[in-house]
Amino acid sequence: MMTIHLGNVNIFQGKSLILSNVNLDMQKGEVVYLVGKTGFGKSSLLKTLYGDLPLTNGEGTVVGFDLKQLTWKTLPNLRRKLGIVFQDFQLLSDRNVQDNLVFALKATGWTDDSKIKSQIDDVMNLVGLKTKGFKMPYELSGGEQQRVVIARALLNSPELILADEPTGNLDPETSDEIIQLLQQIARDSNTSMLIASHDFMMMQKFPSRTIRCENGKVMEVNSTANTNSFASTIISNEPAMQDSSNVPDSRL
Repeated sequence: MMTIHLGNVNIFQGKSLILSNVNLDMQKGEVVYLVGKTGFGKSSLLKTLYGDLPLTNGEGTVVGFDLKQLTWKTLPNLRRKLGIVFQDFQLLSDRNVQDNLVFALKATGWTDDSKIKSQIDDVMNLVGLKTKGFKMPYELSGGEQQRVVIARALLNSPELILADEPTGNLDPETSDEIIQLLQQIARDSNTSMLIASHDFMMMQKFPSRTIRCENGKVMEVNSTANTNSFASTIISNEPAMQDSSNVPDSRL
């Protein structure tokens, strides 16, 4: 089953062409890394996949939704089948972890308190935070906060998780733990993962299929050797990346 299909797609920001002739297929349960320099189109590609940028030509489907047919009424239905993870957490600072997750579920239509509690217990156990529900976000480490964000992304049992620099604010050891967690979730639940990152050391430790945005194109990286070569180019020329402007509220 195909989770993502893009065929001959052009991606625009306003009137500016960012990526041209994009062809991308991603299978259910697959983990794919997305790499590329700042301004080369990674975030624009992700925004297209979650409906923040309209698809105006070519063909594209994400978890069964035709991107060209999305409307303001159908967009929430697409996003309920997606989990979105960003590096800046976006947790509500005025309530504890449990209430952050309650807020997210109620915002997406859950009303039964017993089912809400059961679902939260399940995802908190899955990310290894079963006893942390009473904690405030500021009482958690960066790695624990990112685990809460992943738990939030899993609440509606998504078919696809889009992770934009999920380890960008974390130390190397914690970054490894987060990537291992994401890959384990993909294996155990058959959930697809598209992970945008510039952490090439992490990708070498936990290899998976890799695509890159470069010179207005989306290209496959065919081997570990190619990934290593591309890594040396990026690391020597690029600061840490973050382009999450105009992203939807990931709490919902």
